Amino acid sequence: MTADPAPRLSRTDIARRTALDLPDGGIVNLGIGIPALCSDLLPEGVELRYHAENGILGFTDMDTKFDGDPNIMDAGGNFPKLVPGMAFFDSVESFDLIRGGHIDVTVLGGLQISGEGDLANWMIPKRGIGSIGGAMDLAANAKRVIVAMEHTTRDNKPKIVNQCSFPLTASNCVDEIVTDIAVIKITAEGLFLMEAASGWSSEDVQAITEPELIISEGFGPIRTG
Repeated sequence: MTADPAPRLSRTDIARRTALDLPDGGIVNLGIGIPALCSDLLPEGVELRYHAENGILGFTDMDTKFDGDPNIMDAGGNFPKLVPGMAFFDSVESFDLIRGGHIDVTVLGGLQISGEGDLANWMIPKRGIGSIGGAMDLAANAKRVIVAMEHTTRDNKPKIVNQCSFPLTASNCVDEIVTDIAVIKITAEGLFLMEAASGWSSEDVQAITEPELIISEGFGPIRTG
């Protein structure tokens, strides 16, 4: 692998770009890590209704000042800001919402994504640890699945691969990938490279992506606002 041609996006900028594709008024579930950062980076005027697997629906923001109820937290241990219209229910009803296809978008992290849109994000086999949690249900049943992650591993190996070698979370489920160097949409025709980080060409992105990328007609720099 050669040296990067230009700086990569920060985790915050990955989340900021991801937030641009979240639908105003939509019901959204955010995973832990980079996905969770999206809630603080929404474009002006956009408001979402967040869902948490442990049984919360309708909160629109996080209580970063921790002056709310410490007994109310989402599945990632964050404290939702209490707003009128929020609903609380048990995990059975929460997963009924997920499995019934009522989540408009879920944003998840990723360890590997295949050219077919398969997602592996819960276990690294060599470590032998991991918990799939609600990610399997979200990936398989949300109307739209966006994965926000770094493009390569720490030793610069591709995380977008021809075939996943890690245990799958769900198959053929990912619609869009936002990484620190690219925005890629997955369709039945293949992987479309929509945007690349400043200073990165399509060839640079392809060099650290196993599946062949189709260059979108509107290919350009990554938008962050």
